[in-house]
Amino acid sequence: MSMTNGETGMRDRIDKATTERLEKDVAAVKSDIAALTDQITDALNTFANATGKQARRGYKQARDNMDSTLDDFSERSSAMMDAAHNAYGSIEETLEDAITQRPLATVGVALGIGFLIGIAWRR
Repeated sequence: MSMTNGETGMRDRIDKATTERLEKDVAAVKSDIAALTDQITDALNTFANATGKQARRGYKQARDNMDSTLDDFSERSSAMMDAAHNAYGSIEETLEDAITQRPLATVGVALGIGFLIGIAWRR
């Protein structure tokens, strides 16, 4: 079973056509892979940009919340200091009135408190 020149030529043409078709298919696959790579890169860049923007928004919101909390704390502290100052002034006035109205009773109370502190100090 030997092949003739015609059969060999036809076989060479079929092999050449198959090879060319395979080369075209490989080139198409490479092109598809390159396009897919570009799409993935674009998607990742878009995702990274969106994530960065979201992180910056979150940071700004947290900073604004912290500033608001500090302002609230400052206002409350100021109000508490004012209330304490007013209470101190009221107590001072009350003690001053009590001392001027009953000086002997005040001296007696002071001696009693001093005595109790002295006893507690010895123990």
